[in-house]
Amino acid sequence: MITKEMNIMEIINVDEGIAEILLESGMHCLGCIAAHTENLEQACAVHGIDVDDLVNRINQYLESK
Repeated sequence: MITKEMNIMEIINVDEGIAEILLESGMHCLGCIAAHTENLEQACAVHGIDVDDLVNRINQYLESK
């Protein structure tokens, strides 16, 4: 299960398919240094993305596998 407290690289390491969901959401900074230090909530705030909606989408993706 993904939480908003996890950093971007931790999330992608759970399942590489999550990267596509992040990119589709407008988070195009997956390769930047902040992906290693910012948690998902912080990254969403920077990009104007609803973190709770994104967490739900990611977890639904994982549950469907």
